[in-house]
Amino acid sequence: MFIRRESFSQYLRMYPVVSTLIALNVFIHLLTFLPMLGEYIYYYGVGSNFHIANGEWWRFVTPIFLHGGFMHLLFNMFSLFLFGPELERLTGKMRFITIYMLAGLFASAATYFLQPLDYVHVGASGAIFGIFGAFGALVYYGGRALPQLKQIILPIIVISIVMTFVTPNINVTAHIAGMITGFLIGLSYFHPKRIVSWRAKNRR
Repeated sequence: MFIRRESFSQYLRMYPVVSTLIALNVFIHLLTFLPMLGEYIYYYGVGSNFHIANGEWWRFVTPIFLHGGFMHLLFNMFSLFLFGPELERLTGKMRFITIYMLAGLFASAATYFLQPLDYVHVGASGAIFGIFGAFGALVYYGGRALPQLKQIILPIIVISIVMTFVTPNINVTAHIAGMITGFLIGLSYFHPKRIVSWRAKNRR
């Protein structure tokens, strides 16, 4: 289910939104290494509560595409690479990007309202957790019809939440807000007909 067996070209063709998001995140991360320009991109893109309070509203979105280091980028993009395709296949391109971007946006908004004024953050984790939340909604509606999904995704969600609270330097607010956002959007997207359709696709 979450094991990727596609070739590189098949993956790009079958999951264009996930592929584009991964490429965009990697490209922007590489740009941050360029002299002068990289510092400018990072400084004006980082999620700074202080600067948001002073009217720089774009910082609600730009942190979703910035990362604090290679391992930070690698972990988030591997999660997107692994879990994103099934959700894109089920929901379609527009619904997937809606889940991803709104989860990331509300993660940033929650960070702004619940964290101190001097708090600074970057990373796609809130959006990634939105994907987990959307799968949680699918399990909520169709756990009995999709036992394999339930057995896989519930432990992943639990482990992700536990790691959020025990790992240092993690934006707990963004993770939880992103997951809740994904779950709520998932509740509006997933209904019995979609669950049956998803199940039929996975039987082929």
